[in-house]
Amino acid sequence: MRKISRTMSTQHPDNVTMPFFTEGTCFLGEDEIKEAYYVFSHLRCDEQMWDCEGKEVDEFVIKKLLSRYDHYFKKYRLGKDYFITLRVPNPMVEKSEAKILLETLESAPRSYDTAHQFYGDDNIPPIFEVILPMTTSTEAINRVYYYYRDFVVGKQHRRCFENDITIKEWIGEFKPETIEVIPLFEDIPYMLSADTMVQNYLKDKKLLHQRVFLGRSDPALNYGMLPAILVVKIALQRLHALQERIKIPIYPILGLGSNLFRGNLSPFSVDECLKEYPSVQTFTIQSAFKYDYDEEQARDAIQKINNHTRDVPVIIDEETALDITERGTSAYREQIKELAPLINEIARFVPKRRMRKLHIGLFGYSRNIEGIVLPRVISFCASLYSVGLPPELLGLHYLTEKDLVFLKTAYPSFLENLSLAASYYNGDVKKLISPKIAKDIEKVISMVRYTENLLHSECTSQIVQSITSGKKDTIMENVVAAGKIRRFLG
Repeated sequence: MRKISRTMSTQHPDNVTMPFFTEGTCFLGEDEIKEAYYVFSHLRCDEQMWDCEGKEVDEFVIKKLLSRYDHYFKKYRLGKDYFITLRVPNPMVEKSEAKILLETLESAPRSYDTAHQFYGDDNIPPIFEVILPMTTSTEAINRVYYYYRDFVVGKQHRRCFENDITIKEWIGEFKPETIEVIPLFEDIPYMLSADTMVQNYLKDKKLLHQRVFLGRSDPALNYGMLPAILVVKIALQRLHALQERIKIPIYPILGLGSNLFRGNLSPFSVDECLKEYPSVQTFTIQSAFKYDYDEEQARDAIQKINNHTRDVPVIIDEETALDITERGTSAYREQIKELAPLINEIARFVPKRRMRKLHIGLFGYSRNIEGIVLPRVISFCASLYSVGLPPELLGLHYLTEKDLVFLKTAYPSFLENLSLAASYYNGDVKKLISPKIAKDIEKVISMVRYTENLLHSECTSQIVQSITSGKKDTIMENVVAAGKIRRFLG
């Protein structure tokens, strides 16, 4: 049985502080090669997700790592001790990026050849998994699996013309023979049917295990924080039930950012996340986790996850959770309709940390909120935090006493977590929002005891003043200053 990672470093640009190995305010392509080495060698992260969507793709990541850091990777083998896992575009959603999927799949055999020359054996492919984002069907997963098997590897048995040698005889053997596809579910209806899709995918394959990726950021952006958390818990318990039924290990990956809205995983909250999501095999380590804390703090927290033993999920009542989710989504979206212009205005001042071509988030496809377009979730969070309105406070005013009693069991740390988010609330934001939303927010913060972070409020008050006065020269400077206090951008 091969090692299944406990920690997966990602390229999510939620960091305020840039790491020492970069020169500017934004990661460039070569910086991400250095980053992959850094997270393995210094932070001891098991896995690096290599994002092949929305940016210029470096298809030679394996070759560059093995040639530049040969001494390290002679000792620690890619594909065995550490892993590079490619996140590919989804052609059904990202039409302009569609053919990058094919280029990425073609790179796997080339990386195999590089590793073969480096290690001198044929035992372990350095790349054998890809992540398919925004998965909506079993067919979408199967297309990637069978395209690789039949068209990338399968073509080696064909001939360029009649009576010619085979492509394998001409070019060489293509390995690995198959690619493992990790579906990433990022929208609530598909998260709730993830177990069914995975079961159908596994029917005609003899796989030893299956990894399944659940997103937390986009569901929160589309439906609100609490619905996203409850649906993740339902999806995890359904995946566990599937594992018990079909007797094939299912290894969930959970994408968690540093702030509560996007997941609440920072070096200071590891114990809580391990307790909240005990059945998760792999936790994402995003950029703020890696670079907005001391290296030793980040490394120790990663080691704690790596050394922790996975357990069974906490079982919650699905009917009650889905009722809260439905009501919460409605309340949240009503507020977002009004806040969208403000969010989009401030998002222009959120600094970019990675070179990315923006692709439309799921919110953009929502039929329930036609015409509402929001920035990606990190800029969304940064915008709201920057005016003293933590996004965690949105869409919660509908909660009843009965709901809170349920959450004590289903999400025990809810009020404690909400209290921390509320510490970044600044009453000055009332100058920018309607009296109704202000009243709803006051109801939410009355649920908890919190201490206002005055240093943060000083920055956000200046941003509010800049917006109301129309003098916006210092907004970006204060957005960064507030982010440094929080230890995340968004």
